[in-house]
Amino acid sequence: MQPSPVQATSSPQPGSPLSSTRPSSQPAPAATSPSPFGRSPSPPPLSRRRGLSTMAALLARQAAQALRARQTAQLGPAASAMQGHLRTYMNAGTPKRFKEDEEKEQLAREIAKDWSAVFERSINTLFLTEMVRGLMLTLKYFFERKVTINYPFEKGPLSPRFRGEHALRRYESGEERCIACKLCEAICPAQAITIEAEEREDGSRRTTRYDIDMTKCIYCGFCQEACPVDAIVEGPNFEFATETHEELLYDKEKLLENGDRWETEIAENLRSESLYR
Repeated sequence: MQPSPVQATSSPQPGSPLSSTRPSSQPAPAATSPSPFGRSPSPPPLSRRRGLSTMAALLARQAAQALRARQTAQLGPAASAMQGHLRTYMNAGTPKRFKEDEEKEQLAREIAKDWSAVFERSINTLFLTEMVRGLMLTLKYFFERKVTINYPFEKGPLSPRFRGEHALRRYESGEERCIACKLCEAICPAQAITIEAEEREDGSRRTTRYDIDMTKCIYCGFCQEACPVDAIVEGPNFEFATETHEELLYDKEKLLENGDRWETEIAENLRSESLYR
């Protein structure tokens, strides 16, 4: 006796896809064809999925552009102009109305500043505040220690290295120190010194002419540093202003006279500076 179809279905062979029994209320899942290798197919690789996502995004963007172009064509040139204005407005950064408001605020601040300046100037003119401040400053320094001197009756201190009016020195015996080596004439950068010399009867060499153009002199002190016998020096005198140019052309007699006049101060200055030369 052959089994009925119902019996054949209710008793499947072991190992077949229908071996698991399910309630009659739920439909049986559809049978899947087995893989030729005996296992289910693997999902697509990650690179392929990314390519599919990129292609989908590109297609969506192209569809949006096509829709926007179709809408623009339907609305006409007015919509295109409106979109252009909107794009310009968005790309402008700060809206134009905001710029106008800022300009108005700046103008208001300048006007207020001008009015405050006018008011302050009027107050200063009316109450003489600047004069009062000046008088208060004068009164402040009136009671402080004085820093000025009563020149020319009072004179301030001078450095021993002060370079003033030139002078020719003598020895204690009265003999002039200059030996006419002409080192001062050679080293003078302004070429202000002129020397002429001759030999005496005793064989010593002395100058017959020693001129200095004080209008050329730059008071560098090179002549004093070059002299081997400390004959030419720059003394402490700085009050030798004249009314004519000729009075500033010093000859040998004038220089010796200056040396005799300022010998005490010159000797003291040279002595104090002897350790540093």
